[in-house]
Amino acid sequence: MNKAKILVVDDNAGIRAALKLLLPKFFKEVKAIPSPNTINSELREFAPDVILLDMNFQSSTNTGNEGLYWLSEIKKTSPSTEVVLFTAYADIALAVEGMKRGAFDFVVKPWDNDKLIDILSTAYNHKSADKKKASAKKVSVQQQTEAMKWGESPEMLLIRRTVGKIASTDASVLITGENGTGKDVLAAEIHRISDRGIKQMVCVDAGAITETLFESELFGHVKGAFTDAYTDRIGKIEQANGSTLFLDEIGNMPLNLQAKLLRVLQNRTVSKVGSSQSVPVDIRLICATNRNLAEMVHNGEFREDLYYRLNTMHIALPPLRERKDEIIPLAEMFIKRYAEKYHREVSGISKEAEQALLAHQWNGNIRELQNTIEKAVILTDSTVLQLCDFNLPNMECEENSNSAASLPEETLEEVEERTIRAAMERYNGNLTHVAKSLNISRPTLYTKLKKYNI
Repeated sequence: MNKAKILVVDDNAGIRAALKLLLPKFFKEVKAIPSPNTINSELREFAPDVILLDMNFQSSTNTGNEGLYWLSEIKKTSPSTEVVLFTAYADIALAVEGMKRGAFDFVVKPWDNDKLIDILSTAYNHKSADKKKASAKKVSVQQQTEAMKWGESPEMLLIRRTVGKIASTDASVLITGENGTGKDVLAAEIHRISDRGIKQMVCVDAGAITETLFESELFGHVKGAFTDAYTDRIGKIEQANGSTLFLDEIGNMPLNLQAKLLRVLQNRTVSKVGSSQSVPVDIRLICATNRNLAEMVHNGEFREDLYYRLNTMHIALPPLRERKDEIIPLAEMFIKRYAEKYHREVSGISKEAEQALLAHQWNGNIRELQNTIEKAVILTDSTVLQLCDFNLPNMECEENSNSAASLPEETLEEVEERTIRAAMERYNGNLTHVAKSLNISRPTLYTKLKKYNI
């Protein structure tokens, strides 16, 4: 018997009763509660190793957001407690989002007993392994940072040679390219192999900070400089002293702050908001944008003097569709990363899937590829990703595939019918229990039973 303590959180009395009969045969202690409102007290008193958490409770909507909310609360209170999400077929997309937010895995209702036991056991074993790793020695910043995976296209080889020449200098670098081409990864590589690489690179996403907060974020502030400035704060520029400052989406920086940034670069000093004192700084600046800064200068949207200051060295990253040789190596790297993160025994891609990946246009570039692989790794039932594990326009899979990640629209009804029939069999035709297990209302269930002649 596994030594794990399992907490089941589900408002369905039938499900709680079934699990209280099943789980004690395999786990040391099992407790089932109908509402998530007492989760925090259960974390203190029962101290579960693994929580099996329903995604919908008694409310006016069945969005699954309740499950995501309580997942977040559990992880804030007890980060080491593993959470397995309990979901209906229709909520698989939300369950995938839950895994990205820290859930260990998900189980689809109606469940398979062996698979449920296996997932809960694996979650407990993972928690136990993490405890043993807690005292592991930390590695240096240089060791933590992976080297960039370079392609063999002429364009990328030229960029690699350029990076090798400029990395050891303090020259400002402007990296341009479409969204998702890896501009941030290239910036990290330049920093990693530079003399400043021993320190952490400081990153600022200019596109994610509101204009009202940007000045304080970048330059810092002193206590009382504005409402809510209760203490002094060091800005990102000062934090990057002796290291590299990476400004992503530089094209979104407001004009008035562009002037202040230019003064910092010219004078090598920074002044906090609300202070007249200047602090000397030694930074190397790398910027990135997907916008045409030269055109913005022409339109009066970007300062010309700052543009030339940033543009000492310009590197234009080509889109992924022009770097075909990188698609499969990147996919394999992402498979390894997400198989480890999501505890999946996935180790490769089938030849048919490889050909489909190579044929896709990847308008979202590396970021789109990464998200596609991540979802496929989460949802696949195979150790090798197959064509049907992806959901891309050029990928046609056989109609009898049972992969939830890639079911064509014409087979969704077949899956829904199979799910409803299985639930009817499991609950011996009890419509109340069937409706709750599928997270649908009784009137909706009546409609679907009629539709499928069940």
